[in-house]
Amino acid sequence: MATSSSIPQMLTQSRHVLTSPSVATFELYETKGSLRDALIYMGVAAAIGGLLGLAQGPLVFLSNIIGTLLGFLVFTYLVHWLGTQRGGSGTLNEVAYSFALFWAPLSVAFSVAALLLVITVVGIFLLPLLGIAALVLNVYFAYLATQSSLNLEPGGKTWSVLLLAALGSFLVSFLVAAILG
Repeated sequence: MATSSSIPQMLTQSRHVLTSPSVATFELYETKGSLRDALIYMGVAAAIGGLLGLAQGPLVFLSNIIGTLLGFLVFTYLVHWLGTQRGGSGTLNEVAYSFALFWAPLSVAFSVAALLLVITVVGIFLLPLLGIAALVLNVYFAYLATQSSLNLEPGGKTWSVLLLAALGSFLVSFLVAAILG
């Protein structure tokens, strides 16, 4: 059964996951929190990201929070569902908590980096590279978290779960954007 974690505990766990990335490191923490804890942590990260974009208006702030939380929920639900369909044995709490431990701090770090690049004006040209770096790091940590939280072997099953979840998330985002106009 998942226990509950505080924000300071999650920050410490995130630091460990980010500085010593491995399936074993994720295994240490996957049962230390719940979907609720993950959503709170992601909500704090989304609010920080939203505050960094507040100069663009309150709508950007709100859309960042809603988009981040919805994207996180859709992706982690899909990873869990697809993973269990492929023989994974982890719980939704384990998947969501494991993903939050890297997703939240990376989203804040990349939001800060993007803001700094925009402020420097010349740095705007580096934003695509920042986007690629963010993608690569998120894929790497997602691969480890998926193996850990779903107890999947490295390789094809893990990659197929992540690719299909990414496709599903993209489709949901596209539909939401089309509905909201």
